[in-house]
Amino acid sequence: MGELFRRYWIPAMLADDLPGRDGAPVRVKLLGENLVPFHDTAGKIAFISEHCPHRGASLFLGRNEEYGLRCVYHGWKFDVTGKCVDMPSEPIESNFKEKIRAKCYPGLDLGGLIWTYMGPAALIPAAPELEWAVVSGEQRYLSRRFEDCNYLQALEGGIDSSHVSSLHRDAVLVSQKRKDSVLTGKGQGRELVRADTAPKFDITETDYGLLITARRNAGDSHYYWRATHWLMPFYTMVPPYGDSPLRGHAWVPIDEEHCWVYSVSWHPVRALSKDEVAEMRAGGGIHTEVIPGTNLPKQHKANDYLIDRELQKSGLSNTGIRGLGVQDIAVQESMGAIVDRTQEHLGTSDAAIIAARRVLKRAAEGVQHNASPPGLRPETQRVRAISIVLPKEVPFQEGAGELLLAQPGTFFVST
Repeated sequence: MGELFRRYWIPAMLADDLPGRDGAPVRVKLLGENLVPFHDTAGKIAFISEHCPHRGASLFLGRNEEYGLRCVYHGWKFDVTGKCVDMPSEPIESNFKEKIRAKCYPGLDLGGLIWTYMGPAALIPAAPELEWAVVSGEQRYLSRRFEDCNYLQALEGGIDSSHVSSLHRDAVLVSQKRKDSVLTGKGQGRELVRADTAPKFDITETDYGLLITARRNAGDSHYYWRATHWLMPFYTMVPPYGDSPLRGHAWVPIDEEHCWVYSVSWHPVRALSKDEVAEMRAGGGIHTEVIPGTNLPKQHKANDYLIDRELQKSGLSNTGIRGLGVQDIAVQESMGAIVDRTQEHLGTSDAAIIAARRVLKRAAEGVQHNASPPGLRPETQRVRAISIVLPKEVPFQEGAGELLLAQPGTFFVST
């Protein structure tokens, strides 16, 4: 599976977390590799393997100067391609440095994130064009959290629409703001989700991954549809309620047992308001409040996610855990680092999860046979998640039509 992921641009960190030209290098772990990203003097970004190819000292300790990163142990210096450009510990006449390269990956500053590509140089794809990555910074809010489990069981929560009726059933009450919440949105969607806890699913395989629709009853003559997108290899877009900002996640593997979760809210036609951003920063909506200076949620496994059993008993909360994001973290981490899928019993509501596993397996096998994986072409990434009420006789894709496409300058108010 790792070879499959290496064929895509991978979100590595928030752009604000990487210092500028000749700034201090930082550390990040992706796909099991310890990397040191840095901006060189010209502003180019590179992700160099953390350990110097000389004797293994960490390049995180290095000096970022004059178009390269210099190891402090013996002074070996590497440019953004991994080429060794200086080797002061060797004789001037030596050509040894011409034989040495550090493993190094290119970087990209786009959409509030720093990305890297870890695959074959000859197969590097075009830059992503997910809608949230191409709107202006004022229209987007990004947060990042650490999650103590395998990326797939976290991602599967992102495409599991049926859990909303149970896990997040009382999310507005749990947040306790929450009549004054600016992220709730107007409309009847939440009530319809609570009323029908057994939605009917339809899964459509697409060029980018899956279109997942959950159909609930909305009176005698209408259905309420919620359309979620899973975009290869680890992006999800979930529909908003009413006129609130659009929402999505990236579930990025750190290694086999941990992942980074990027949560993003954006609006296609306007800047986010100060109140919206303040609420997101405080852990509102899909976002999670983290301990300052870290990516660790304030509510985490070691403190039992600050579960409030009295709140849970009161009936105001199904979980006693405050915050949508933390509720997700709690159940996903509770399954163990890698859930034992031989013990699962999947039902009809798990159709999207079954389909996603098949797509991933097929794509990974395809890469082994030199096939191009799905979702690399930018034009396939320009989609939106929506929720909508339609007459029962109208098929979803007919009724939704171009509302599922991310068209600049347009916005559909979901139900």
